[in-house]
Amino acid sequence: MAGGLIGLVLTGSAARVGVEPFFMELIAGMEEALAPAGATVLLLVVPDLAAELATYRRWAGDHTVAAVVVVNLVHDDVRPAHVAGLGLPAVLAGRHPGPFAKVVTADAAAMTTAIEALSGLGHRVIGRVSGPADLVHTAERTTAMRTAATRRGVGVEIVEGDYSAESGVRGLRELLACRPAPTAIVFDNDVMAVAAEQELIRSGVSVPAQISLLACDDSPLCELAVPPLSALSTDVHEHGLILGRAVLDLVDGEPVREHPGPLISVRQRESTGRAPAV
Repeated sequence: MAGGLIGLVLTGSAARVGVEPFFMELIAGMEEALAPAGATVLLLVVPDLAAELATYRRWAGDHTVAAVVVVNLVHDDVRPAHVAGLGLPAVLAGRHPGPFAKVVTADAAAMTTAIEALSGLGHRVIGRVSGPADLVHTAERTTAMRTAATRRGVGVEIVEGDYSAESGVRGLRELLACRPAPTAIVFDNDVMAVAAEQELIRSGVSVPAQISLLACDDSPLCELAVPPLSALSTDVHEHGLILGRAVLDLVDGEPVREHPGPLISVRQRESTGRAPAV
């Protein structure tokens, strides 16, 4: 592949995308992989699915991009078949049953690791503020969390968020109203976790003496939080590199295949500790 644009469409508000360190780091990794081939990412933020599908039609009609990367896959996602019908080469960032090139991360294994780590600290009820329930990786995390919790004899409470700071605080309040309330909470991204931690500190709740927190996305936000947030650590830059290389393979005519994403581990910081004594 010599030169060209690789399309990436994010659905949501530009303001929210702007505070998501995950996507900025992902794109940086993609750019690093694409640069030697003279290619670059064309990023567009649109308000909804209809606008995203219209963007793919326009790009295909104008031959704007050489390929696209499709992110945030949902159940019964119409986008893979849509871009295939338009003749747009596509790499999917996530699990999908169709014959597409894809990069798949170990979300289920990561959540299992989180439950094992928190239950090992004595937490018997663990809460979670998830991402949107229609996302495939959210469902994978939920299934893995419930399975691991059952195996460890741990109770779980899950409420749905939307990755925003406001939903992190809202989810925190819902979980703390449960009886029994969780003594540890997992958040599906860093923004929700940081906002919830700030809310706890403002309310005079000690982290981690009274409640432990764990974010699913590690980032500088987690490192700069007070206290610093423990996180499920994925090398997002490496994830972007893998996506970029998968795109190059696809447009160069390599066989369609599934590429494993980077490994995920728990990065222990100061926001997790032993469960408080009853």
